[in-house]
Amino acid sequence: MTATAARTVYSHVTKTPGVCGGKACIENTRIRVMDLVWLHKEGRNPEAILAEYEDLTLEQVYAALAYYYGHEEEIEADFVREQEAASDFDRRKAELLGRRRRE
Repeated sequence: MTATAARTVYSHVTKTPGVCGGKACIENTRIRVMDLVWLHKEGRNPEAILAEYEDLTLEQVYAALAYYYGHEEEIEADFVREQEAASDFDRRKAELLGRRRRE
């Protein structure tokens, strides 16, 4: 008899190549799990998050938070990559504007 790893299924959360960069999203939306987690980290409870995303259900918000706590490293890495991309964009924008001023 071989042992198999238990499979955990998170309802309402999908990862699809080409949709939001392949990041975890609420099923059938383009709302990323990390967007809901960010609001949660800002101190909003699930009901307050739902007020920001009125098309979602409370079940979907809880599913996103459950996914985060089950995949914390993945979502935290997404936050880091997003911050790095924003910093790179700001640096390149400042360089471009600096060159335009000198011209």
